[in-house]
Amino acid sequence: MCCWPLLLLWGLLPRVTAGVSGRTYPHRTLLDSEGKYWLDWSQRGSQIAFRLQVRTAGYVGFGFSPTGAMASADIVVGGVAHGRPYLQDYFTNANRELKKDTQQDYHLEYAMENSTHTIIEFTRELHTCDINDKSITDSTVRVIWAYHHEDAGEAGPKYHDSNRGTKSLRLLNPEKTSVLSTALQYFDLVNQDVPIPNKDTTYWCQMFKIPVFQEKHHVIKVEPVIQRGHESLVHHILLYQCSSNFNDSVLESGHECYHPNMPDAFLTCETVIFAWAIGGEGFSYPPHVGLSLGTPLDPHYVLLEVHYDNPTYEEGLIDNSGLRLFYTMDIRKYDAGVIEAGLWVSLFHTIPPGIPEFQSEGHCTLECLEEALEAEKPSGIHVFAVLLHAHLAGRGIRLRHFRNGKEMKLLAYDDDFDFNFQEFQYLKEEQTILPGDNLITECRYNTKDRAEMTWGGLSTRSEMCLSYLLYYPRINLTRCASIPDIMEQLQFIGVKEIYRPVTTWPFIIKSPKQYKNLSFMDAMNKFKWTKKEGLSFNKLVLSLPVNVRCSKTDNAEWSIQGMTALPPDIERPYKAEPLVCGTSSSSSLHRDFSVNLLVCLLLLSCTLSTKRL
Repeated sequence: MCCWPLLLLWGLLPRVTAGVSGRTYPHRTLLDSEGKYWLDWSQRGSQIAFRLQVRTAGYVGFGFSPTGAMASADIVVGGVAHGRPYLQDYFTNANRELKKDTQQDYHLEYAMENSTHTIIEFTRELHTCDINDKSITDSTVRVIWAYHHEDAGEAGPKYHDSNRGTKSLRLLNPEKTSVLSTALQYFDLVNQDVPIPNKDTTYWCQMFKIPVFQEKHHVIKVEPVIQRGHESLVHHILLYQCSSNFNDSVLESGHECYHPNMPDAFLTCETVIFAWAIGGEGFSYPPHVGLSLGTPLDPHYVLLEVHYDNPTYEEGLIDNSGLRLFYTMDIRKYDAGVIEAGLWVSLFHTIPPGIPEFQSEGHCTLECLEEALEAEKPSGIHVFAVLLHAHLAGRGIRLRHFRNGKEMKLLAYDDDFDFNFQEFQYLKEEQTILPGDNLITECRYNTKDRAEMTWGGLSTRSEMCLSYLLYYPRINLTRCASIPDIMEQLQFIGVKEIYRPVTTWPFIIKSPKQYKNLSFMDAMNKFKWTKKEGLSFNKLVLSLPVNVRCSKTDNAEWSIQGMTALPPDIERPYKAEPLVCGTSSSSSLHRDFSVNLLVCLLLLSCTLSTKRL
């Protein structure tokens, strides 16, 4: 019996599918590259249900791993042998030895096998209270999968050879309840034959003109358009709104972003209107919200910024990737906006080497939110999705929300951050931000394998700590970020004086002798960092005054900017609610302003005015 018609049928199934047992599964993904292993799943209260559809007549393996490898994994193996279904709960130790779990927490609901495929449906608790099982939370989960042409025997499953893999997923991301028409109109903002340099990091900028609409429209879905084979090359894409005071000559050619010869027109593009990052899929707006086009306040010109990550310095790469925007004349109730919050991307964001856990914080201060919201929307704005962003050293990100000194429910979090899987998290319930609230983007990093400082910056080997908040109704606030004072960071390593006036970037140390004539970056690298020193430095950085940016859509600033002290009563680190067994728990992707010497000097002068060395 030929299997291709069956495979094609499964590939065309809608996102919400019904299991053979009659149960529905709102989430579906293909785990392998050959169309042989499909996964469907659904949260059901304190449980999660899975359906595996695999092209094999042997056993099917599925599980969860802290790293995506076989070590310390939580695994279930099932199939149909001699007409009888089976399902067994296994785990592996640190040496990747497979052992049967004495506490069997996976429960078979349905199994079927024909001449080509095996289908298995089963459930488990989100939190089994079994030390050999992984708890399933809102964080990223590294799913592992395998299959074999023979069934598992009494001695357990045979080795799967190359029929295995891993994929990062967010299993508890709320399901999309609205079904969009397949006949939606769309337009593409896609690069044309961009030559990728043989260097590790390239940011490419291209301006586009939005199609001219005679009346208001709403974009209701955005999808990445990634050239086949370039899935790991295209790290993220940002779409910025630009000034409307141009003619179409600005559309003639793209240019490398942040380059000294970058066209001046690109500097007017400051307001992020959409963000996509590696591993993410298309994003659909809620039924009552859309991205507005066609009014005087809406973008006429946009800048597409694509971050290319080429760590192997491959030559001759040509890319044609971008975004596809689906729109409708059926206007929704609210216009969506985006706020970039977190750490201002700058070399002043410093992370010492050799530290297993270092914490950074970016503050969207109560002063910024109070001024912007009081002027625009005193009744507040409503956040419905969040994209959390860091780079290779990132291990976890939390977006914390405070009101009148009291911590509210986390807006978003990912305690198992995967650099290669970054997508918008739909909030289970919209959360309101009021004037006077403040937000903290809190990032954890691991630099154990690094011998030199990690700096804030554009490269994937540099770091960021950002949150992108999708909200409504749209207000005149595009960036709410902070960066800690650099001079007190330098005092920690013994710097006493810098050369003034500041004429170079990075600026140069004058004393003491061991750092004389070194840049501040070289001085930080020269310091002998130990784990103890790194932890002491971390404690200092988290207590420092911060420089604040509170930016409007037109690149102007709200009056709240410069140095500010942090609230003294914020608990660090964030302490989660204790888990009760058996229950469920509830730029660029940045703009690196430190690259701009003038802004850097302004920031430095602001810092120097508050403290003499």
